[in-house]
Amino acid sequence: MSLPLKVIFMGSDPIALPLLDWMTGEGSELASITAVYTQPDRPAGRGQKTVAGPIKQWATARGIAARQPEKLTPDERVWLETQQADLALVFAYGHILRDDFIATPRLGTLNLHASILPKYRGASPIQTAIAQGETETGVTLMQVVRRLDAGPVGDFLSVPVAPLDTAVDLERKLAGACPPLLARALPKIADETLAFEPQDESQATHCRRLVKEDGRLDFAAPAKILAARINGLFPWPGCSVEIGGVPVRLGLADVAAATNCSSPAPEVSTARTAGAVLGTDGDGLLVASGAGILRLRKLQRPGGRMLSAAEFVRGFAVPVGTLLPSQPMTRLIG
Repeated sequence: MSLPLKVIFMGSDPIALPLLDWMTGEGSELASITAVYTQPDRPAGRGQKTVAGPIKQWATARGIAARQPEKLTPDERVWLETQQADLALVFAYGHILRDDFIATPRLGTLNLHASILPKYRGASPIQTAIAQGETETGVTLMQVVRRLDAGPVGDFLSVPVAPLDTAVDLERKLAGACPPLLARALPKIADETLAFEPQDESQATHCRRLVKEDGRLDFAAPAKILAARINGLFPWPGCSVEIGGVPVRLGLADVAAATNCSSPAPEVSTARTAGAVLGTDGDGLLVASGAGILRLRKLQRPGGRMLSAAEFVRGFAVPVGTLLPSQPMTRLIG
């Protein structure tokens, strides 16, 4: 099969934009995007004005047809058949595909998923990988099947997770991993030589769609777990804690060495209680946990902007011994 492959792209999230730019630029010798499927325009912002999503905006700016059905009806499969596409490529689309739709392109339908499968199938693989303390994740290219993220795997590319990566940082890394992954996979797809191996079901984990309640923190948990959750769930749904009765949003955290505390924490009666503020160091607000010291590096008060801990405490007093209330933490994987 000669290149470029005629591709129908299906996606709705901005994580796909670097890949789309590559496919219409440096990667255009390998793939030609002839149309995109994306979610319908939705109300957004304070005024709830209906706006196009990022993938439609991208396609419109380049004169590429954008289809936005609420559901993939049989008529959509008929339309897809008329396009005589070689391949459909799905990445963060948000629709379940019917079997006949999946089989319509000549080479079938492939999906990019933001984890190394079979770990973290489901809706929140980026956030959950950080929150679970992973030091490595990646992007997987797989065949689409009716079961969620369960199709045979053709290739994957690993990406490191740094100690201070938030979901924003990791999403950027994963988006950047997609072009090199497709660059090596597309020629094999065209030649039908890319081998797809079944996933090991015994190793499968699932991550669900996140909700606001996932941002609760239990300071009886180890500092390492608390920091990972704060970073992984930023910016959505975001972790928060009450300080003096004021809800404060947390933007970045890590674990501090016990010798880093600049205040006389051992002399404070509540200092060793989980959730007790121990003072500050040069990088953050220090809080006792079930194991180790949690360092809150970025905080945001209502109506304010996200600040470094040093800036935050200049305008918001957090006395040593202040007790941050704990709440039960929800489970993120199954």
